[in-house]
Amino acid sequence: MQTIYDFIAQTPSGEPVRLSQYRGKVLLIVNTASKCGLTPQFVGLEKLYEQYCDAGLVILGFPCGQFLGQELKTGLEASQFCTRSYGVTFPMMKKISVNGRDCDPIFTFLKRSAPGVLGNWIKWNFTKFLISRDGEEILRFAPITRPEALEPAIKRFLAAPQDL
Repeated sequence: MQTIYDFIAQTPSGEPVRLSQYRGKVLLIVNTASKCGLTPQFVGLEKLYEQYCDAGLVILGFPCGQFLGQELKTGLEASQFCTRSYGVTFPMMKKISVNGRDCDPIFTFLKRSAPGVLGNWIKWNFTKFLISRDGEEILRFAPITRPEALEPAIKRFLAAPQDL
């Protein structure tokens, strides 16, 4: 059975990131955009990361320009924007597609594992997927769900045993 740990992402510069390195961590995967009305959510995401990273939370941002072209040209530009404008310190990945023929395999898996209102489609920027330490439970949160609203689920997932 396939898990999130079977996938490889890429840094903005194209270096491979094996998601298996996050086994035993709580993962929050978000499709992001730099020029969206929801972009200020980076503040809340960074706050969660700073508060819970030492306890085992990892946030991965995946820039995506599929929604009205609200992302910068490259993942590197998006990553630099996030750091400069919002103080983001969590890992940002290469710019990807989250829907359609060119959908990144990670998001194909996430959408299948935790369908939303539109089924296997991402509705908009800042759709969030929270993944338990063992990779078995995946919760999906709508774009308008503020990062701080995820805190109870994050705490619950962090409280789970780490010996996997």
